[in-house]
Amino acid sequence: MRIILIGAGMMGQAISSYIASHDDVDEIIVADRDLSRAEQIAQRLRDTRIVPRRLDVSAPGAVREAMHGSDVAISAVPYFFNLNLARAAVESGVSFCDLGGNNRIVAGELALDEQAREAGVTIIPDCGLAPGLVNILAAAAVEDLDTAESVSIRVGGLPQHPRPPLGYQIVFSPHGLINEYMEPSTVLRDGEIVTVPSLTEREEISFPSPYDRLEAFHTSGGSSTLPQTLHGRVKNLEYKTIRYPGHLEKIKAMADLGFFDNEPQQIDGVDVVPRLLAVHLLRERLSFDEPDVILLRVSARGTSAGTPREIRYEMIDNYDESTGLSAMMRTTGFPIAQIALMIARGEITARGAIPQETCVPTEAFLSGLLAHGLRIERTVRSA
Repeated sequence: MRIILIGAGMMGQAISSYIASHDDVDEIIVADRDLSRAEQIAQRLRDTRIVPRRLDVSAPGAVREAMHGSDVAISAVPYFFNLNLARAAVESGVSFCDLGGNNRIVAGELALDEQAREAGVTIIPDCGLAPGLVNILAAAAVEDLDTAESVSIRVGGLPQHPRPPLGYQIVFSPHGLINEYMEPSTVLRDGEIVTVPSLTEREEISFPSPYDRLEAFHTSGGSSTLPQTLHGRVKNLEYKTIRYPGHLEKIKAMADLGFFDNEPQQIDGVDVVPRLLAVHLLRERLSFDEPDVILLRVSARGTSAGTPREIRYEMIDNYDESTGLSAMMRTTGFPIAQIALMIARGEITARGAIPQETCVPTEAFLSGLLAHGLRIERTVRSA
């Protein structure tokens, strides 16, 4: 099988590592605007099946040419490229998955359903950690209940040793991070799909020490299509991001002051876009490259055989010293790589543009992740 990976950044490193560990893959094209980044992946993995290629994702013709002949294309570039990449995949007759993160872009991709079915391809957006892994876990937990009352999703990517001023370090695209903070969050409330402002409804949350004092709050995109998929099945559903205490207050102040706005401001005769400046500064000042941790908790409450039950999935994943892959790279890159392999192998048979929670076989998906060291614990308890 032949897979093309578009984007050789942090997530691209993890994705290529996961795919290259499978013997049934014949060729892995790693494409990036900066050829040297793709070449570095090939050199690091020392795998002759990896073919570095220079590719400008803003050039549709070049994208279609690069995709041609592949079984699956994977996007590991910022979310705002994904709709055009999905269109190029459909036109090229190539299945496609991406890391997503923006509800409006994902809606545009899902609107390609008819064209994708006619082309005989599978388009699955939002296949990373959150959205992605959490969607599949939440749907599986609900499926295991006779009746489901609520779904709670809490996820955070944190430095193991927080530094001021934000107790945070950049572990994925700052564009995506700011988008999560600024776009509204879609939830289920009393059976209805509604939106709530991000950076609101703070709560305290605890994991085993040293992560026993944290905060969580609404952010956008983490639940992706789950509110629509589970509408009518679950009364309440929400996604919140986990951070160290005090992070929310500082980020909210930055947002209120306009640092994340997209409208240009003229400063000394020069147009400056605050959000682009914020992206630059976050990348420059918060790229500590220190060991990180991923904290995940997905729980569904309802009844089973007439008895109140809670089905809970939890994961704590740490930076891997042996591979140099951060926890965020592992937990984001491994799920999308597993989904891409399942598409290429025919283990995902649905065609069209579809949410992952409706088409990814849970057992095979989780088996692949467990084999690569992601420890996901499932517990059932009285609710």
